[in-house]
Amino acid sequence: MALTEQALDYLEKQIPELAEQATRQAYWQTLASGDSAYVVDNGNIVEVKPDGTRTVVKVIPKPQTVQQQHYTIPSV
Repeated sequence: MALTEQALDYLEKQIPELAEQATRQAYWQTLASGDSAYVVDNGNIVEVKPDGTRTVVKVIPKPQTVQQQHYTIPSV
């Protein structure tokens, strides 16, 4: 069964929403099974325990801005 280009476009547009739902479901299943989940919150890696306790595991430094530079290699 061949799909039309329109059908493929429609299905491809569903991928981000499906990925978000799958991630959310995995998060809640992890907590329901008694395990901790790790999330990024305000630039920190945070451990979330099943009882709702949140512990900052690592503070992530803000990214550094680097100015792009161009170099020309002289021909020999």
